[in-house]
Amino acid sequence: MLGYPSTSTLMGLGAIPASDKTFLGMLGMHGTYEANMTMQNADVVIAIGARFDDRVIGNPKHFAKVERKIIHIDIDPSSISKRVKVDIPIVGDVKDVLLEMIAQIKESPIKPDQNALASWWNQVNEWKKRECLKYKTSTEVIKPQSVVEKLAELTAGTDYYITSDVGQHQMFAAQYSKFEEPRRWINSGGLGTMGVGLPYAMGIKLAKPDADVFCITGEGSIQMCIQELSTCLQYNTPVKVLSLNNRYLGMVRQWQQLDYGGRYSHSYMDALPNFVKLAEAYGHVGLLIERPEDVEGALREAIKLKDRTVFLDIRTDPTENVWPMVQAGKGISEMLLGSEDL
Repeated sequence: MLGYPSTSTLMGLGAIPASDKTFLGMLGMHGTYEANMTMQNADVVIAIGARFDDRVIGNPKHFAKVERKIIHIDIDPSSISKRVKVDIPIVGDVKDVLLEMIAQIKESPIKPDQNALASWWNQVNEWKKRECLKYKTSTEVIKPQSVVEKLAELTAGTDYYITSDVGQHQMFAAQYSKFEEPRRWINSGGLGTMGVGLPYAMGIKLAKPDADVFCITGEGSIQMCIQELSTCLQYNTPVKVLSLNNRYLGMVRQWQQLDYGGRYSHSYMDALPNFVKLAEAYGHVGLLIERPEDVEGALREAIKLKDRTVFLDIRTDPTENVWPMVQAGKGISEMLLGSEDL
């Protein structure tokens, strides 16, 4: 309403439409450059039901270096000033507080300084020019980002939900999906629960039988609860499982590459099942996708099969990392934007 830049935590994606001109994408450890820089350099931050957790602000000492006013709205008083010092605490239900706040803004004779706001947006747009989510495409190997982008393209304007597990696929799903409404993105957030994607998807399909439900997962996470493919058949919850199979526990491998000199331990997968046969054994449709040119066709086929659970074993680039990245102990604006920053 005021035209100020807006961002969202991982768990809040969709609360602000991705297409909104003020929206800068997700912030935090794997957030966009522009969202993190804007958050770090703002004069005032209005936090609505967010916790300022370590995945959002990085090192609190670094975050505290910049003088800013923080207005924090939360229903739980113990969450306010828990990790960062807050200037204006507001304890209450978000809907009630925002309705009252909007009414006061409308009544107030004080309006935003348009010149100052234009100057601020000029700075934000400079940060946007870094194109932090740009990645190298390939005709040889499937890039995981391209799968999520293609799914976003094919589901635009439809009634759909996306669940995820934990790891690189979770961050790719958060970065490249375009959520226009709240509660369309279901994941375990800070709980970091591998295996929840399929049960979440089944629950949504039971509640929303006419919607398309996609579980974006990895070959590690899906095996935590893969036996629930049996429950899918039992309760007739035809969901689509997109396994971004890079033959690694991808986020563990990424950290081992960046922080431990490429000494890989317990992060590689040399004993994977044949997921297509496994899906078929459970009574579902299994598809193996190994070439970039086959991704769109497979996704279209899966979407078309409305009454079947479809398992897509998508063989993705095993070397791909999630960028941007804020390493442990670093500040929100101390981002690695790619391997060239190492």
